[in-house]
Amino acid sequence: MGTTVNPRQRALELIAQDGRGVAGRLADELGVSRQAANRYLRELVESGIVEAIGRTRARRYSLAARYEVQRSFPREGLDEDVVWMDLFAPAVADLPENVRDIWRYGITEMVNNAVDHSESRSVRTGLRKTALYMDGWVADDGVGIFGKIQQALGLYDPREAILELAKGKLTTDPARHTGEGVFFTSKAFDAYVIRSGSLVFLHDEDPFDLLVDHPNPQHGTLVVMRLRHDSPRELKAVFEAFAPPEEYTFAKTVVPVRLAQYEGEKLVSRSQARRLARRFERFRHVVLDFSGVVEIGQAFADELFRVFAAEHPGVALAPTNMAPGVERMVRRARAAAKEQEHA
Repeated sequence: MGTTVNPRQRALELIAQDGRGVAGRLADELGVSRQAANRYLRELVESGIVEAIGRTRARRYSLAARYEVQRSFPREGLDEDVVWMDLFAPAVADLPENVRDIWRYGITEMVNNAVDHSESRSVRTGLRKTALYMDGWVADDGVGIFGKIQQALGLYDPREAILELAKGKLTTDPARHTGEGVFFTSKAFDAYVIRSGSLVFLHDEDPFDLLVDHPNPQHGTLVVMRLRHDSPRELKAVFEAFAPPEEYTFAKTVVPVRLAQYEGEKLVSRSQARRLARRFERFRHVVLDFSGVVEIGQAFADELFRVFAAEHPGVALAPTNMAPGVERMVRRARAAAKEQEHA
């Protein structure tokens, strides 16, 4: 027996995806008339859950803010739990426990990062809660996360800092931080965005990782998180996916290889492979996600799957989501590695 679709709930989900042409899409999905679909949408607008701009077929819908608040705190001496209790705990009090747990973890981690690393005068936080999800954000006017990592690691390009963040176990203050906060927070939320300078890093639940240039540079750092109110995700499961309980350590990472492929570039050189493999030795399992990478060069593949693999036998490299051209190069490099072992 099929599951009954709640038309109003489905309307909210379609609006969250794209506020244009909602009536037609809803009518098609539910198998109802356009008039009936428009009636559902009109009821949502009248109830204040949805906002509408424009008339008839040009009308565009958006989810209305049911609760919205923001506040600025002096950074010096700021306790992340104060931000949580003052702003966020009241906003999520009516949500399921697993959702509250994720919000508490994400907000306290990001506020703590801003306090300890940004060198800014203040930390600004806020949230916007709709009927379907909540957005929360933490911002500072400090040195900027990508620039600080670039300087600390001696990177040639600030875009390399985003790749390092995506790997995890990265911190510019190892005495006080493990470098796990950004990594696990990005995996816990439906969507996670960092803006700093002219760069934007986006991770969403597909999972999908994207690096883009923004025309309006962000002074300091802005982190935005989104989570649906009905998310089934458990924070414990997020940790265990990368740090199995029997190992008691953050031993696995998933690396989005596309972040090493800047606009117009192809992954062909050994130096690119060495940049990608920086700090892999800190993990026992490295999943290389080749989504969005059409091809790689022989030297790039050889450096990863023969040279690095031979030098670090305790690190298991697991390529996934490979296009045919990528898979051919990986097989070739691994075959060369086996020949070398038996020579």
